[in-house]
Amino acid sequence: MSRRVLITAGANGIGLAMARAFQAAGDRVWVTDVDQSMMAALPPGIRGTLADASSEPAMEMLFAEIASDWGGLDVAVANAGIKGPTAAIGDLALEAWRQCLGVNLDGAMLLARGAARLMKPAGQGVVLFISSTSGLNGTPFRAPYVAAKWGMIGLMKTVAMELGPFGIRANAICPGSVTGPRIDRVIEAEAAAKGMTPEAVRQGYAAGTAMKRLTEAQDVADMALFLASDAARMVAGQALAVDGMTYNVDP
Repeated sequence: MSRRVLITAGANGIGLAMARAFQAAGDRVWVTDVDQSMMAALPPGIRGTLADASSEPAMEMLFAEIASDWGGLDVAVANAGIKGPTAAIGDLALEAWRQCLGVNLDGAMLLARGAARLMKPAGQGVVLFISSTSGLNGTPFRAPYVAAKWGMIGLMKTVAMELGPFGIRANAICPGSVTGPRIDRVIEAEAAAKGMTPEAVRQGYAAGTAMKRLTEAQDVADMALFLASDAARMVAGQALAVDGMTYNVDP
């Protein structure tokens, strides 16, 4: 039986990789995004809604539409997020801090809240939070992003405790540095902040893992598929790194 899957920020990057993977598994997939051009290029069969995942009115409308059209939800993935500013703690602007936490953490809460309301009556479901190894280890010059991603893990564990008795599992996936335009921007900003070349920062990221390479979006999608499957029926409340074992986060 095909599952009903919602993924925020699902029109590109990790979100799109997960959307494609669930679709390939025979599931119905619905994504949100704020990038209109990416939404227009979604693969056939993937449904999309242009919406800001951190907007309460937008998410309320989305879940009402899902309830009306699908009658429920089986898998919900809180993937929306921004990198936030790259700056030393002494140089951080409060507004930039608040914006990063708003998109990353508020968006995760709104996704989990809406999913819970649809899943509890059915007595089953899976909620996945896309955190980061920064949410496990910390990362210099990335305080807002780190705080948001640590917060997502705490939120996930609480959601897992609350919803477990209703047959709903919650887990967090913590990717390392995932290849693509987003990590390119992160590397460029970090290189500028540290007075290094982007290539030196990139090499440091790879060298700081046991596998000596960066993570691919498909690696994260594969973990999402596993956690949403019956094979993971007793996996709940866990923060699982998909990073090739990062042990040095300061290249």
